[in-house]
Amino acid sequence: MVEAYGVLSGLFEKTDLTPTERQIVLMTTSRENGCTYCMAAHSTVSQMQKVPADVVEALRNDAPIADAKLQALQVFTARIHETRGNVTETDLNAFHAAGYTKANILDVILGAGLKTLSNYTNHIAETPLDAQFQANAWTGKTSAAA
Repeated sequence: MVEAYGVLSGLFEKTDLTPTERQIVLMTTSRENGCTYCMAAHSTVSQMQKVPADVVEALRNDAPIADAKLQALQVFTARIHETRGNVTETDLNAFHAAGYTKANILDVILGAGLKTLSNYTNHIAETPLDAQFQANAWTGKTSAAA
């Protein structure tokens, strides 16, 4: 599992998505999967990577992201989960209209798969939250970033 996560993570880092965009995919996936551990961890990582605070807050609270392109990425990532990959032509058109490419669709799928592997593992293992993530503990839709 650790090796698989490392390999997928390395591949995801090589995509054309920016660090902020990658965190949007990872946090949206964690939110969709209800992973309290990963939401706290990625809130912390996002802060370290200088992801705008309003973006992190929006992701944690299931609120719209002010930047239209980033919002389109968040919506598309959520649609990947909601439809189990059976997105509509409308979903694809909206994603492309925001400036994303066909290759970015695969980037989102890769990130969603990577994070789902971690989310499910944390659910089953009941992974306790590390001290360094405590300030960003997340319990659900209304958890605010620290």
